[in-house]
Amino acid sequence: MKTTLNIPDDLLKETVQISKSRAKTEAVIEGLRELIRQRRIERVLSSVGKMEFSDTWDTARHGR
Repeated sequence: MKTTLNIPDDLLKETVQISKSRAKTEAVIEGLRELIRQRRIERVLSSVGKMEFSDTWDTARHGR
């Protein structure tokens, strides 16, 4: 999908350098994927201590 974006030149240059991408599009795609990955990790980490797990998994699995 083609989209027109206004990205500051210095930010795009640094992104291309850091990602070692050959093209600007490649660098932007990699940056977006990394942002999504980080946010997913943050969401999982924010759940720490909020869920309760039981130790009956092994019993349930082998108790058939």
